[in-house]
Amino acid sequence: MSPNAHITSHRKPRRPATQSWVVRTGVAGGVLSTLAVAGAGSAATAAEKPAESTLEMPAFNAALSTSIAESAVATQQTADDYQVRAQVDEAADQAKATAKKAKEEAERKAEAERKAAEAKERASRSSARTTLSTKSAATGSSAGLIGFLEAQLGKAYVMGSTGPNAYDCSGLVQAAYSQLGIDLPRVSQDQSTAGTQVGLGNLQVGDILYWGPAGSAYHVAIYVGGGKFIGAQNPSSGIVERSLSYDPPTGAVRVL
Repeated sequence: MSPNAHITSHRKPRRPATQSWVVRTGVAGGVLSTLAVAGAGSAATAAEKPAESTLEMPAFNAALSTSIAESAVATQQTADDYQVRAQVDEAADQAKATAKKAKEEAERKAEAERKAAEAKERASRSSARTTLSTKSAATGSSAGLIGFLEAQLGKAYVMGSTGPNAYDCSGLVQAAYSQLGIDLPRVSQDQSTAGTQVGLGNLQVGDILYWGPAGSAYHVAIYVGGGKFIGAQNPSSGIVERSLSYDPPTGAVRVL
C-alpha cells in the first residue's frame, strides 16, 4: 500500500468524458448559435442597406438630372440672350452707321446746293452788273449820240457831204456814230444792214432807221426816242427832227 494512500486527495473528481464532450458541445453550440445570430443580423443589415440605397438613389438621380437639365436650359437661355443682344447691338450699329452716312450725304448735298446757289447768285450779280454797265454805256453813248445830232440841227443838206458844216443823210449817220468810235459804211444801202434788224415797235434810242428795202435803202436817219428821229432830210429842209408818223420808215437796225 502506498504511503500516501491514507492522504485524502484535494483534486476535483474528473468528470466523465461524455459529460465533458456534452459541455463542450453545448458551449460550442452556443457560440455557433451566437455567431449565427450575429451573422444573420449582419446579413440582414447588409441586405437592408443595398435595399435602402436602391430606394434612395433613384430620388437622388432624378433631382440631379432635373438640376442638370435646368442648368442646361438656363445656360442655353443665357446663350440665346447673348446672341439676341449681339444681334440687337449689331443692328443698332448698322442703323447708326446708315444714319451717319445719310447725314453726311445730306450735308454734302446741302453744301453742294449752297455753293451752287452762291455761284448762281454771283453769276446773277455779275450779269446784272454787266447788263447795268452795258445799259449805262449804251445810255451814255445814246446821250452822246443825241447831243451830237441835236448840235447839227439846222445845218444844210448837201449830197456827198460828211460835215462838219453840211451833211447828206448817210454822212450825218456816219459822223454821229464816229463820235462814239463806231465806224459805219458810207452809204445808206450798206448802213441798212450794218446792225441787227429790229422791229419798228421795239425801237431804242440810237437805232438806225431806213427807208426802202434792207440792203437797197435810199434814205437813213437816227431814232432819238419819243417817237421821233433826226436826219438830213433834203436840200430844202436840211437837218431836222421829225415824228415817225411824218414819214414812217421801212425798218431799223441796232448798232449800240
